[in-house]
Amino acid sequence: MNRKDSSLVTPQQPEGQSSLPVQSLVVYRGQDFRVTNGVNLGDGLSYAAEMELADNYQLRKSAGRGRLSVLIDNDSLSVADNTELGGVSHTLHLDCVATFMAGSGVTVELLVLVETDEDGLVEATYFLPFAPLKPDVEYALVKIDKDTAHTRLADVASVAFTRGTRITMSNGMQKPIEELSVGDRVLTRDHGPKEIRWIGAQTVRATGAFAPIVIKKGALNNANDLVLSPHHRIFIYQRRDAVRAGRAEVLVKARLLVNGQNVIQTEGGFVDYFQILFDSHEIIYAEGIAAESMFVDGRVKPFLPSDIRARLSPEHSADEAPRAFELRDGMLEPSVAADVLRAASGS
Repeated sequence: MNRKDSSLVTPQQPEGQSSLPVQSLVVYRGQDFRVTNGVNLGDGLSYAAEMELADNYQLRKSAGRGRLSVLIDNDSLSVADNTELGGVSHTLHLDCVATFMAGSGVTVELLVLVETDEDGLVEATYFLPFAPLKPDVEYALVKIDKDTAHTRLADVASVAFTRGTRITMSNGMQKPIEELSVGDRVLTRDHGPKEIRWIGAQTVRATGAFAPIVIKKGALNNANDLVLSPHHRIFIYQRRDAVRAGRAEVLVKARLLVNGQNVIQTEGGFVDYFQILFDSHEIIYAEGIAAESMFVDGRVKPFLPSDIRARLSPEHSADEAPRAFELRDGMLEPSVAADVLRAASGS
């Protein structure tokens, strides 16, 4: 890659591409994580070919995380620069996963993303940390992995329930998610009983982008706590348009409900995540709350078994918009989100 010096604002989705699936990633800019000792002294975090093992990095105290809107078109990723030129879409490369070690022995992995223009020149470098970075700590680069970046992004993007979550079956009984099997029939909101086609499971460190969201008992009229991944979307049918979405059916990511009271994000230790896949994208019931099943797009599809990919309906394709309106960042204040949605779904 060649580098082009550029000062960019955090990209936003252009109006002309609103039909494409969008993933909002909370990232730092590469320039905010600089080499304090080593070959690339003074440089910000770059792509794998320019990194040097054993270089020490430190996060700027003034560094702030911004939201990067990533457009997904089959297997291609791009970012949209909302400029006065009408919104030029640039290619986004999943460059590598870089592992850094602090003096204490604690390791932090970063997903490095590189934005290039139409000539292949580097416009900007971003990174998504999988655990918190501390600005007063130096981190030594100990590993560069160029083979797992796509998998790790799929991990971040996947929707998942945690161990112990009770799923409503076709007979009305509830069953812990870890006891489900392929072929079991689950109650769906729109299509009645549906058979599970695939179940995924993984254990990850419950930090950063993987720290689970806890929707406490009663927050959304639920009888028990619901614990799920940050990007998992909750389905709400509004009897009144309390969120002013212009339609009755809305989807909202669990992380957007966090208010520090009855919806919180918990970090520490490890968490077991489970994904449930049907022939089509479904709304199911977890601890009594309507929530989506696994949605397959360009980030996730390549990692599914080939026989499962062949069975998926067109609704699982990356260019199919969700049937319900998705609330985006800033559309609803977190401090009132859970209360508003509870009232909308229960009155």
